[in-house]
Formats: sequence, structure tokens, C-alpha cells
Amino acid sequence: MVTKVHMEALAPAMEEGRLVKGTKQEGDVVKSGDTLAEVETDKAVMELVARADGQLLKVVVPEGSTVPVGNVVAWIGKPGEKVDGDGASAPAATAPVPAAKPAPRQPPAPAPLPAPAPPPAPQAVPADATRVKASPLARRIAKDAGVDLKLVQGSGPGGRVIKRDVEGAPASSAPAAAPAAPRPTYHAPRTAEPYEDVPLTQIRKTIAKRLAASIGPIPHFFLTTEIDMERAAEAREALNTQLGEAGGKISFNDIIIKAVALALVQHRACNAWFQEDHIRYWNEVHIGMAVAIEDGLITPVIRNADRKSLREIGAESRELAGRARNRRLKPEEYTGATFSVSNLGMFDIDQFTAVINPPEAGIVAIGSVAPKAVPDGDRVVVRRRMRLTMSCDHRVIDGATGAAFLRTLKQMLENPLAMLL
Repeated sequence: MVTKVHMEALAPAMEEGRLVKGTKQEGDVVKSGDTLAEVETDKAVMELVARADGQLLKVVVPEGSTVPVGNVVAWIGKPGEKVDGDGASAPAATAPVPAAKPAPRQPPAPAPLPAPAPPPAPQAVPADATRVKASPLARRIAKDAGVDLKLVQGSGPGGRVIKRDVEGAPASSAPAAAPAAPRPTYHAPRTAEPYEDVPLTQIRKTIAKRLAASIGPIPHFFLTTEIDMERAAEAREALNTQLGEAGGKISFNDIIIKAVALALVQHRACNAWFQEDHIRYWNEVHIGMAVAIEDGLITPVIRNADRKSLREIGAESRELAGRARNRRLKPEEYTGATFSVSNLGMFDIDQFTAVINPPEAGIVAIGSVAPKAVPDGDRVVVRRRMRLTMSCDHRVIDGATGAAFLRTLKQMLENPLAMLL
């Protein structure tokens, strides 16, 4: 019996996905759970897996195509089985768009048709006869974590190593392979044409939709304060000296996330979501941390940040940011924030305003920590200062409410011992 492979909703609210890379070719034998293709969603690169055993009879759409959720992308069945209309009856997908398109001066040539797949051939015996049977996802996780698959007991069909087996396995003594560097942002080569057209990626499409859903309907207002970071800087330097080289480093961003989380505990009116007919006030504090990635922005979530130490926040934020840049976050790792922090201080930005990420009611924008001359009685001294701007949803947060939250946050950052109270 022929089985259709549909584009699945691999992330919350996913409407379409782009086939980045096919991991199986027509004629390959596949088992249920095997990865068929890597799919770019609006936030990450996910895996589209087979839901049946058999042979990959037909690939309906080529790599680079954008496919609506529910559309057929391939067919699986027994060798020699015929698909309906040889695949022609499958819903059409959007044709792949080239990475850059010069201003047209003549009709563009049609895209070349994909070469027909070669007939199935017997699989060659691997050079390493002891090669471990493992899913592509398990292999990637093992590579990133430095786990030797030969030492992992597989719990999948036929002893196959799957994701859960690797996640619970200890790292080997060999150093873990460095994660792949993110692809550079596309820059169209300069040509004699008057302009270049670059197609929207999935993440840019989503950013455009969410900005329209935020800056338009949400009545923003902004509150800015300047904070003396001298004591926070001294505390950070002392902590990093104590931790040493092997203990990881505490950043200003880690301290700010911790302070924001603790301030939200005292000001639940800011730790809220605006819903259609009610406001949800959260008893838990989950901080969205804005991370710049190729062609966009994503906000991994540090859950229960108020209950975590600075060291835990630092380690988690580095790990999440690294996987965010490699487009390997799971949906549950970038959804569910109750409040967000966006920091451009490392780019020497003194002050900016951030757009609220609905349904959250607020976000703070962090500028650089820099020495400034400030009055101290009858003299002028140089202190490390930082400007911070809070964007508020006026449907949830009033001016005085936001100001009270910022006052508490400022007190904590100017006197880090206040975080212990």
C-alpha cells in the first residue's frame, strides 16, 4: 500500500516549511522514523520523518521548495508500486526561489528540471563492519555531545540507537566536535543591474507577520532609566575570578536576566500576557532572551529564571544561544516566555526601544555599559552606567506600574546584594 508523506506541522502555528535538504533519495529503503528531509520552519531546522516502512518511490518536490502544511512531498511503498498519477495528483508546492534575483531585463529562463533518480542499486557494505545503526538525529546529537555511538545501547527497532538513547549517554573522552558555524547572512554580489531581489526566508516572513501583529494593534509606550552598574561590574569581576577559567563566565546579560526575573516576582502586573478577553498573570517567571541569528531573531526561553543561580543562567543562556544560531532549538525552547530581554550593548548601542513579543506585556532593551562622567556632590566622577528602556503594553501595564517595576530593577542592579533579599 502506497503511503503519502505530508509536510507536517513541525512547530507551533507552522503554516509552511522549506525543504532545505533531502536525506533520502528515490529508491532508498526507509523505515518508520527515518529522517527523510531537513525542513526550515520559521524558527529552526527540523526533521521530517517517515511514517511507514518501504521504499521511497517518488519525491514530489525538489530541495528549496516551500510547501504548505498538509501537502504531499513524497510517496513510500513497495518496490514497483505505482503512485497516483506518478505523483502528479499531489498538491502543488511553491517552486523554489533562487537566493538572489537580478532586476529582470528579459524573461528569466525556466528552472531546470531535477535529474531523474538512478534505479535502485544494492547497498554497499560499509567499510566499517561494526558501524552502529542509528537515526540521523541521534548521530548529530552524539557528534555535538562527544558521545561514542558504539558504547550506546540502542532501544529502537532492531537495536537502532535513537534520540533518547544518546541523550542519556555519557560523553566520551574524545573532545566533542565543534558545532557547525551558522551560514553567513546572504549578501547579493554587486552587478550591473539596478537592484537585486532576495526572497524572504521562513523566519523573515514570520518576523514580518509578528511585527505587524505587535507594533500595530498593541499600544506601546516606553520608559527609560539610567542605571549605575559600578557595583554590578565589581560583583561580576569577583565572581568570574572565583569561577576561574573552567567555571564559565558570568556576563552582564546574565546578571540583568536574573535581576529582571526577581523584579517580576515582586511586580506580577508586568509578568503577564494579554489574551482576547482576559489578562493572564503568571506565577512563574520565564525570560525570553533575544538572540540574533542568520536573517532574523529568536528568543530562547530561560524557564524559572528567578529560581536559578547566575552560574546556571550563564551556562543555559550560552547553550541556548549556540543552538539558536545553528537553528537547532526545539519548539518548547523558544515558546512560553512571560517577559523578554533584548540586549544590544555588545554592539556599542547606547539606547534603543524593543518591540513587544505578544502575548507578553513587556520587554526591556539593554544598552551598553560604558564609563560616564557623573556628578557626585561637588565633584565629577567616572562611573560605569547603562541605559535601559522598557516597552509596555498599555492594555496591561500602566505608566506607574511600569515605573515601579523599573525602580525595583534599578535598585537590584545598583546594589546586587538586594537580589539576596
